[in-house]
Formats: sequence, structure tokens, C-alpha cells
Amino acid sequence: MKSPVSDLAPSDGEEGSDRTPLLQRSPQAETAPACCSARYNLAFLSFFGFFVLYSLRVNLSVALVDMVDSNTTAKDNRTSYECAEHSAPIKVLHNQTGKKYQWDAETQGWILGSFFYGYIITQIPGGYVASKSGGKLLLGFGILGTAVFTLFTPLAADFGVGALVALRALEGLGEGVTFPAMHAMWSSWAPPLERSKLLSISYAGAQLGTVVSLPLSGIICYYMDWTYVFYFFGIVGIIWFILWICLVSDTPETHKTISPYEKEYILSSLKNQLSSQKSVPWIPMLKSLPLWSIVVAHFSYNWTFYTLLTLLPTYMKEVLRFNIQENGFLSAVPYLGCWLCMILSGQAADNLRARWNFSTLWVRRVFSLIGMIGPAVFLVAAGFIGCDYSLAVAFLTISTTLGGFCSSGFSINHLDIAPSTLLENGKLFSALLLLSMYLVPFSSHYSPKVKCKTGLSVITEDTGTEGTNK
Repeated sequence: MKSPVSDLAPSDGEEGSDRTPLLQRSPQAETAPACCSARYNLAFLSFFGFFVLYSLRVNLSVALVDMVDSNTTAKDNRTSYECAEHSAPIKVLHNQTGKKYQWDAETQGWILGSFFYGYIITQIPGGYVASKSGGKLLLGFGILGTAVFTLFTPLAADFGVGALVALRALEGLGEGVTFPAMHAMWSSWAPPLERSKLLSISYAGAQLGTVVSLPLSGIICYYMDWTYVFYFFGIVGIIWFILWICLVSDTPETHKTISPYEKEYILSSLKNQLSSQKSVPWIPMLKSLPLWSIVVAHFSYNWTFYTLLTLLPTYMKEVLRFNIQENGFLSAVPYLGCWLCMILSGQAADNLRARWNFSTLWVRRVFSLIGMIGPAVFLVAAGFIGCDYSLAVAFLTISTTLGGFCSSGFSINHLDIAPSTLLENGKLFSALLLLSMYLVPFSSHYSPKVKCKTGLSVITEDTGTEGTNK
């Protein structure tokens, strides 16, 4: 069966001039087996790398709920008791030995947002360094640095808000290089018709890391105390770094155990993706409509994604009034759905292109559309359901789950429209696009405060007005 979409002639200059090498029909090498292959080993190791990455990123969102004296938060949130207490009694008492801090809502906003102040700085430098020295060491040391800094979080909290904000910003500096570094590696490792599959596996680790770390952080806070959250995930990050350094190579040519057949398959499949241009064409890039489409898509999607990622545990506690243990589990449910959707959508996208002959352009557009419109509808609906706890969790879960389709849409479209030489020798292209992804968290987490009532719940910096429509 052949998709009619792939038969359509370009209707304007955009689709004619910006079609990717992947969309041009070229002879394909016979696929090397996936089982025990070096490229899939890289996918699974990077999967666990992003698992660790997001575990280190979001554990503070849950731990902060237990670090702050609840009486301080109650003074700032005049609507926090509109929903009734509903948590079932738990036989095991909550461990209260962890130190409590008198941090108001604005201070908590600075602490949660400080990570992104460092994160945004290393996007472009990360792409440049990856082009010079490869992505393996950059990604490895980026996560290692974040893990080591995480171990010092309890100490920084004791020193004061300024020290904790500075530490989280340093963690952001380390994590900021990770996506450019990983894109640099995949430009050398991912055959075009396996691109959605491999990158979806790789980046799905971020969602699973969120799924595991949120409830696990809640359990640790409940039965032990919040300091152990940072010790546990910091040690896990160090262990991953050792495995990464020992088992991964920057390119198929430098890999020690890759089979000659798989190496030839990867190199031959990427041969037609190469560009002879050695310099970065900045002016054509800035005039490229596909590039700006990706920038706008990243900006829009990540506005919602990172706001929820950082503030969902606070919403669960202050509005829906779940205890710390329930909070962690319920905050993780939406990201479990997103993780499953990312894995399945990657498989579906590559099957549509390889077996059903749908064009890459069509697949990216449709998956992006589902991943943007679906979450928007259910997230807006969640603001009108009041204190219906089950429906609130259900709508947030559906919204975040549908966002997983974007992993096979605009999220990896950089690799489709950029020739491999630009990704190999001028990673600034992918870094520029990735920079746009994280402008949103930088702005949307600037000293946020949660103001919610039983109508439309919003996040705002204005403490003098009600952000609710009944």
C-alpha cells in the first residue's frame, strides 16, 4: 500500500527547497539485525542516561514539598483549603526528622526555577564542544557533574537559599549539554529509517526517570527523610557514568565491538545524508521556515511540559491535598503514559515510513499535531473540574500521554532537515534549535506562585488577583 501523501508534488518553495535528504528516494542498504547491535546498545544506555538525568532534575520537586514548613506555604496560598482533605489514613507515620525551612512561595519558585538559569547557558557551547570532541565525554561528564552536585544539595540548603539556588544552577549547566551531545552522537549512529525508533527509545528514558523518581522520592521522604532523596539519585548517576564511559563510543568507526556488517550498514545508510558544505550557513538557516516551525513547536510544547514537570507535586499538595507519599505516585502517572506513548509512537512512525511508504514530512506533521492539540484540550479541561480528584488526575494523565507523540514529530525533525555534516562539524544548528526548547522553562519558572481555586487553575506571579474563572 502506498500513501498518496508521498506522491504529492511540492506546492511551494518551502517544501521544494527544504525537503530533507531522507525524503529523496535513494537505495537503502540491507538492515543489520537489531538484537545485540551496537546502535541499540547505545540507545538503551542513553535511555538509562536520560532516566538518571530527569531523576536528578525532578527529585527536588517532591523533596521540596517535605523540606518546607507547611505553615509558611499556607500563609501565601489563600485558596489551598478549598478542596477537602481526603487522603486515607496510613498506619505508618510520616517520618518528620528532616529539617524544615521557612521558605515562602516566591522563594520556592526561585529554587525550582534556578536549574533552568544554568541549563539555558550551555546549550550552544554544548553543541560546539560536541562537534570538536564528540558527544560521549560531554554527555557523560554533564550527567556526572549533575550527580555530584546533587549529593551536596542538603548541605547547600543548610547554607541558605542563595547557596541552594547557585547549586541548582550549576546542575543546570551540567545538564544543558546533554541533548546537543546526544544529537551529535545520533547523527553518526542512527540510520534514517530507524531514526524515530532509536531516538524515541533514547529519550523515553527521560519520561521513565520522571515516572520512577517522583513516587520513589515520595516514599523516601515519607519513610526516611528528604536528604536521602539526593544521596540515592546522586549515587545512581555516578554508577551510570562508569558504565557509559566503558561501553560507548562516539562513532561506529571507533567502536571496539561493533560487527563489520553493522558498521557498513550504518555508514552506507548515512552516506547520502552527508553535505560537502563545511561552514554553517547562518543566513539560509535564519530564513528557513522549517527551522522556525521547529522553534515555535518546541517553545509551545515545552511551556506546558516543564511547568507541569516542576509544579505538579505542588499542585497535588496545595490544591488536591494529597500527602507526600500519594503525591509522588500520582504526579508520576502522567509521565508513565507519556513514556509508553513515546515508545509506541516511535515504532509507529518508522513503520509508516518504511512499510507503508508515508513520507517523513507527513509523519512528522501528523504526530506533531496529535501531540500538541490533544494535550491542550485536556489540560484546559482540567482547569474546570474543581475538586474532582479522579478526573483531575485522569485529564492530566491523558494530556501528558498524548504529548508523547511529539517525540516522533518536531522533536527529532532537526535530524531530518539538517545534513549530517552540519550535525557533525557544526552542531550549532542543532544547539540553536535545542536552545529554543528551553527558553520556555527559563521564563515560565521565573518566581512562579500557584494560585488555584475550584474553577480554572492557573500559575501566576500576581498575588493580588485571583486567577480563576468559575
